[in-house]
Amino acid sequence: MKHPTKSYTIQSSAWRLPRNVWAVSLTSFFMDISSEMVLNILPLFLANVLGVKTNVIGLIEGVAESTASLLKLFSGWLSDRLRTRKQLAVIGYAISAIAKPFFFFAQSWSGVAAIRWADRVGKGIRTAPRDALVADSINEQQRGLAFGLHRAADTGGAMLGLLIALGVVWGAQAAAVELGEKTFRIIVLISLIPAALAVLTLALGAQDTPIQATHERPKLAFKALGAPFTTFMVIVGLFELGNSSDAFLTLRAQERGVSVVGILAMIACFNLVYTLVSTPAGSLSDRIGRRNVIIGGWLFYALVYLGFGLAKTGWQVWALYVLYGFYYGMAYGVSKAFIADLAPEALRGTAYGTYNAIIGILDLPASIIAGLLWQGLGRWSGFGPSAPFVFGSAASLLAVLLMIFWLPKVQRQG
Repeated sequence: MKHPTKSYTIQSSAWRLPRNVWAVSLTSFFMDISSEMVLNILPLFLANVLGVKTNVIGLIEGVAESTASLLKLFSGWLSDRLRTRKQLAVIGYAISAIAKPFFFFAQSWSGVAAIRWADRVGKGIRTAPRDALVADSINEQQRGLAFGLHRAADTGGAMLGLLIALGVVWGAQAAAVELGEKTFRIIVLISLIPAALAVLTLALGAQDTPIQATHERPKLAFKALGAPFTTFMVIVGLFELGNSSDAFLTLRAQERGVSVVGILAMIACFNLVYTLVSTPAGSLSDRIGRRNVIIGGWLFYALVYLGFGLAKTGWQVWALYVLYGFYYGMAYGVSKAFIADLAPEALRGTAYGTYNAIIGILDLPASIIAGLLWQGLGRWSGFGPSAPFVFGSAASLLAVLLMIFWLPKVQRQG
């Protein structure tokens, strides 16, 4: 397969990207319509309907991601060994689609936790093979553009899903500050349609590409993947320790007085910014380097998170959450393209599995720390709603310093 390597405009080059990039992007578009309709209001369902405290919500979110993290590692390795990305990705999307209807019947936080876990198992199975499929289908000169397009489609679906949820909430309880049980269950039912379309799109639209096989056992393959990759993983780990679940941002908005309709509109605008920034940021990373774009994204994250900690009113949280989309657009897809730059081609699936496993493993302590800093445990009441965000801002700044001074040194030595 031939790919253009000369200078190009973002729009014209995006249209010439391979079929697999478009198939995966459309799949993510549909799945995020489904997921974001439900998952963004799930913390409100837990807090408002089931009466769950933030430390338990943090535990649910952390366990959901961490229990799936080893599957991300294993599925990446397995896709390398079987020399197939598509089949594992389809299975993962199917599991998530099958899990979603059970949210309709959930009556306890433990039931919600089990369903959330099943949904994340599906994500754990699909993520590394899907990312490797994109990387295998594109040349190095357009890698940032391809991952940027994928993130743009992903967040475009998220924005549409939020707008659908917003319409349902507006019709059912326009002025309410807290989420109603009936409203939540209606949204769950609607989310089943795009979830099914996501599975069909990938199953019918994507094609496997030839890859080299590996017969090593699944592991956090730091030695085989090289010192620069390992160093980047350490830095990412520090950053992720302060990057708790976005559920805490939703709860912060409600704590500052934003209504359910306002929260959904806020997250929709966030996804609009994320969508608009992702593809240009990916293309920019092809020209000025991934590391520079990631550093810029993390610096922006530190400023916005500090703002969340200092916010006094609902409109301030609202505005900060919209600006938060710049961080996602600049850093998320570009980080995945950077993984492909650092890892050997034959171990690309393992590299993505390792990367996603580290993020997933750290989601648990990050979310538990955030919950404890906010509301404490037992007789200790914590430091208040600002604390998790100040902590996240500080962790991000430390990670930026390591990206500036430590990673280049390791790359030169390598």
